[in-house]
Amino acid sequence: MKTKLTVIDVLFDVFIYAFFTIFTLMCIFPFYYIFINTVSDNELVAAGQILLYPRGFHLGNYIRIMQMRALPQAVFVTISRTVLGTFLSVLCTAFLAYLITKKQMWHRKFVYRFFIITMYFNAGLIPGYLNIRALHLDNTFLVYIIGVVSAFNLILVKTYIESIPESIEESAEIDGAGYLTIFFRLMLPLCLPILATIAVFTAVGHWNSFMDTLLYIRNSRLYTLQFLLWQYLNESTALAAAMRSAMAAGGVVVNPAAMLTTTSVKMTVAMVVTLPVLFVYPFFQRYFLKGIMIGAVKG
Repeated sequence: MKTKLTVIDVLFDVFIYAFFTIFTLMCIFPFYYIFINTVSDNELVAAGQILLYPRGFHLGNYIRIMQMRALPQAVFVTISRTVLGTFLSVLCTAFLAYLITKKQMWHRKFVYRFFIITMYFNAGLIPGYLNIRALHLDNTFLVYIIGVVSAFNLILVKTYIESIPESIEESAEIDGAGYLTIFFRLMLPLCLPILATIAVFTAVGHWNSFMDTLLYIRNSRLYTLQFLLWQYLNESTALAAAMRSAMAAGGVVVNPAAMLTTTSVKMTVAMVVTLPVLFVYPFFQRYFLKGIMIGAVKG
């Protein structure tokens, strides 16, 4: 049945579309602004004259940033911790959530509450640091991936599993399937939406993390990309000057408009670090609505 729209309905639709269009542009503009400043004349960028479109287009900033010695190693470390940390976190969180839903599990309510209480209380920074040192995990790659279970993600996955009809699992048990078979061959495929959701949360957390590097890592070969970004942002003036000196010493002739400045270093490194997340995020977005809604509300 077709419903005739009134003038108020049309005005309301126009307002909603206009509001969300403006809101979307407000969210996109900061990334666009950073990008056009990284590919524009660096002198104009430093003077704050780049606002809506690039001027003096060049890719020299990206070429010079990618030539930094520490960057490839930091990219490798960050990708490694993101992939391994996300895989272990999703697998362990899903398996623990599945076990907690089983009435046969010994003291399952105590185990569940034990994890949930960590959302509200923790030992603090200094005891955590001393614990990592006592376990000899400081200055090792393991410190990045040791925390595999998040209480918040555990709640989401547990609630999602409880929404799956028990008859599916009972039929598998009748056919002789054990807990591991049911988990890997039934639960994991059925929980794909919520697992994809927590995978994105976890991956973004690993990708953006730099505090654990600041606290526990002294070996420069274990520096992450975000920690390197933090260093570059703090030392951008000296870094730009050093790179200009290195190019001059090597006899490299560079267009003055493409010479690195403090602002160009900051924006280019920020863009290099942000782009991978922007490209990956949309592929998992379709899982968010179903995963979060079913994982957050029981029934």
